[in-house]
Amino acid sequence: MKKESLKFLKSLMTAPSPSGYEDKVRKLWHDEVKSFAENIRTDVHGNVIASVGGTNSTRIMLAGHMDELGFQVKYIDEKGFIYFNTLGGFDISILPGRKVRINTRDGEVLGVLGKKAIHLMSEADREKAPKLHQLYIDIGAKDKEEAEKLVAIGDAATYEPNFDCLQNDLCVSRAFDNKVGAFVVAEVLKNVSLKKSKLKACVFGVATVQEEVGLRGAATAAYGIDPQVGIAIDVTHATDTPDVDIKKEGEVKAGFGVAISRGPNTNPKVFDLLQSLAQENKVLHQIEADPRPTGTDANVIQVSREGTATGLLSVPCRYMHTNTEVISLTDVKSTIALLTAFCLAINDEIELTPSM
Repeated sequence: MKKESLKFLKSLMTAPSPSGYEDKVRKLWHDEVKSFAENIRTDVHGNVIASVGGTNSTRIMLAGHMDELGFQVKYIDEKGFIYFNTLGGFDISILPGRKVRINTRDGEVLGVLGKKAIHLMSEADREKAPKLHQLYIDIGAKDKEEAEKLVAIGDAATYEPNFDCLQNDLCVSRAFDNKVGAFVVAEVLKNVSLKKSKLKACVFGVATVQEEVGLRGAATAAYGIDPQVGIAIDVTHATDTPDVDIKKEGEVKAGFGVAISRGPNTNPKVFDLLQSLAQENKVLHQIEADPRPTGTDANVIQVSREGTATGLLSVPCRYMHTNTEVISLTDVKSTIALLTAFCLAINDEIELTPSM
């Protein structure tokens, strides 16, 4: 991956963007894409929508959500400890002991997710996962008055930034789900902007908001764009770790290429085209069977207005919804390559209505 692209990816991963509080990543994405987009705007929901190929009539929507899991301040007790809601779905058992950054109007405040130490717990309690209301954020305040000078009810927090590289092209960070999808969309827009003479469709790249709390940004963006073709870019579970039964979950491996979804959430002709383009262009890829709505932006894009010919491309991700998600840059590059080829292959004559 080019140094400037890796730098952009790292900046997205470092900036906080919990659902409903995506401002900092929204600005980063906007500032990166505006240099090569023909048009760019932010809608009232907070989605950033950029386009290339505006004179072409067929509209392609690429969606990668820029929000991440987070926490929200809901109560501060008399001792200055902060109780919180979750923004998105967490495994509560892994929260204690993590460092977080609370994003306030005056900047970031460091805190620690605390709970009773194991030495002070009864034997029975040691066997139980903690309840959310038993956890709190400790910012080191001496009392409620001091804490309230630093944070406010409704402020959002995320895990502390931790982007780093492992062996064999693997990287670790919080929130690859799914700022890596927003990154892919930006890179594809850049690629097609350099090949506008070959582009036969108008490509709308969208960094969507609030996916983790109900696919909300993609629903409004798809309604506004009204695309004929929509591709969601997200992460999917890499099932190549020792504790996953591939007979139950299917086989998707980190480092083995982009995962192309096949099932009722995707248009069969879009799937066939993605697969044939991957084979034709020698793009490393895998097929993922998805028997139901996927819980990604593809779900709402597919059913927008009178329906959209929809596809889903995913980057395999280990340890999803933790603060140490792991992906392969090889898979990111293959996702960008396949999606670029797909955008260049779409034209006004293409027929994506399922066959009789």
